[in-house]
Formats: sequence, C-alpha cells, structure tokens
Amino acid sequence: MLDLQPATDPVLINDLQTKGMRLVDPRAGHESRRGGAGPSDHKAVSFGDTTVMVPVHTAPAFDSPYLVEAPGADGQARITRDGAEVARIRFPNRPKFYDLVTADGIAYNKIAVLHSRDVLATTVLQTCIRYESRRKTCQFCSIGQSLAAGRTVAHKTPEQLAEVAKAAVELDGVKHMVMTTGTPPGNDRGAAILSESARAVKAVVDLPIQVQCEPPEDDLWHQRMKDAGADALGMHLEAVTPAVRERIMPGKASVPLEKYFSSFDAAVRVFGRGQVSTYILAGLGDTREAILDMSERLVAMGVYPFVVPFVPISGTPLESHPAPTSEFMADILEPLSRIVIDGGLKASDIKAGCGKCGACSALSTYEKLRVPA
Repeated sequence: MLDLQPATDPVLINDLQTKGMRLVDPRAGHESRRGGAGPSDHKAVSFGDTTVMVPVHTAPAFDSPYLVEAPGADGQARITRDGAEVARIRFPNRPKFYDLVTADGIAYNKIAVLHSRDVLATTVLQTCIRYESRRKTCQFCSIGQSLAAGRTVAHKTPEQLAEVAKAAVELDGVKHMVMTTGTPPGNDRGAAILSESARAVKAVVDLPIQVQCEPPEDDLWHQRMKDAGADALGMHLEAVTPAVRERIMPGKASVPLEKYFSSFDAAVRVFGRGQVSTYILAGLGDTREAILDMSERLVAMGVYPFVVPFVPISGTPLESHPAPTSEFMADILEPLSRIVIDGGLKASDIKAGCGKCGACSALSTYEKLRVPA
C-alpha cells in the first residue's frame, strides 16, 4: 500500500468526486458553480499543486461523509470524515477578472468563468437544439439553467471573449481556455462559431484553446478550427453503448458512433495524436468493460478518453440518478491510466482543455503515479 499525500491519492479524489462534500461555511472560497456546462454544482479545491472539482450542490453531496470546515487564518480548511482529518485544502481565490465588465456593459463572469484554478471556460452559445426539446435533450445537461438564472448570456461575441480572455491571462495567470457550445442548427454543429471565437481570442492573447462541439458533417471544419487558432478539439461521446446513448441522450444519439469515429480519425490527422479528446461519463449505465473497450479503441486512434464520474445535477431529469461508486471509478481509471500511457497519450501532453486540466477526474492522478514527473 502506497503512503500517498492527498494531492496524489486517487482513492481520496475518487471518493470526494463521487460522494461530494458538505461545507460548514458555504461562502468559503470563490463561488461554486450551479447549472451551465462543464463541472456544474461543483467547487474547486486545491491539495497543494493539485486542484480538483468536487460536487457540493448535488444530492450525494448533501449526505456526504466529508465535511469541510471554514478556512483558518492560514487560508487552509480541514476536510474531516467521522471527525477525523483526512486532508487540508485551499480554495482558489476569486478571480480578479470577475470584478470587470465588458465595453458593452456585461460582467466578465457572464462571458467566461474560471474552472479549476487556471482554466478559462466559456459556453459560446448557451442554447442548444437538443436542450430545447424534452424528447431530444441530454438527460444530464443543465446548459439552460445558468441562462435562465441570469448568470450568463445566450451568445458571447468574439469581441467579448477576446476582451475577457486577455484580462484573465493578465490578471489571474490563466494558462489555457475551453470553448464549448450548445449545438446550433446547421451541419457545422457549432464549428463555425467556435472558429470565429478562437480567431478573435488568438488575435489579442497567446492562449492555448480547446474547442468542443459535436462532429461537424464536413471534416473540413477540423482544419478550419485549427487554422482559426484552436490547439485541441473535444468531441464528447458521454456514453459509449448505443442503448445507453439512446436512453440518456436521444437527440445526440441521432449522430451515430460511426460518424464520431470517422470524425475522430479526420481530427487526429489535423490536430495530432493526443490533441483530440472525448468526455465519457461513467455511471450512466455503461459497464466497466464497455468503457475500457471503447477507451482502447480511442487511444489506438490517438484520441484521449477523458473518463469522469457522472454527477447528478439538480434540476435535470437525472438529478436523482445515483452517482457511481468510488470503487467503480477506481476499477476503470486505474487500468485506463495504463492504456493511455502505453498508447503514448498523457494528460500533461495535451495543449488545452478538459483532459489537460484533469480536475473533474482522478485519471491524471493515476497517470502521474505510473509516470512520476
């Protein structure tokens, strides 16, 4: 048994990310996120140099055995379980760029937000053709919640994104950026709006960017996004077997797996091995074997499979769906780390995006144990 520090203990990270944590003082650290895309209903916590996103506003978190005390004078907060300390953490500071407004009067944090501690993230279009239909919506998605609550705007213009990105780099030392989008009408599936957004940001600041969209119908869009300034691309499967895809995300499942594979192949030729990734949500019904089999196929193609525990988000159709167990996650992520390392892919080699950040999964922690820095 390895005697690991919390920052390098994937067992503790798995447990926190599946069970969540309860805050003694909910105001601790900068604000947690509710709704929207990405790690919603989470809070960023840092164990030394490692920052992870932990659920705090979900059903499992409300009953979590992990209790986080208010930070002390030294800025550290204790995490306890059954009264015993298991770790000490820090909350990343509130970003300075959150206090600014754009030239047209929009608060910067309605344009882009901080993920983890050094990642700028934005949903360029906060609307989606899937979300707008009860019959087609992805059951786990909360993209419309933050828009309905007035915490964001429906469409971030290229000029707004460039202004905020420049400030986030200069004021808060942001290291890379994630641009995702709801899927608009049209065969480009969001690639066009991501291209113009990336081009605008790169014109004012040298910031690595990952763009995320469904596979565009025409593979030429991969080169167009690359030429516009995108350094990495995410096309997210979420679920890996047809039955789970059709049950959980009936609209998105209309894009067949075969289209994803052909688009992955085309994208890797443009962006390079390891610079194309896909998000897989463990706990929606796919078996361990199905996820690992899919991951082996993806890695062989040069696609990084970023497997994260499903988090049931309040207000979505799956808000009462159980989170996966930490044991289930360990049974996937430990062998997956071997698969990606043996395939020549590592989170640390990704130029930008969710896989590089790694805060929503213990996968990169397992990787570091296999190949110490």
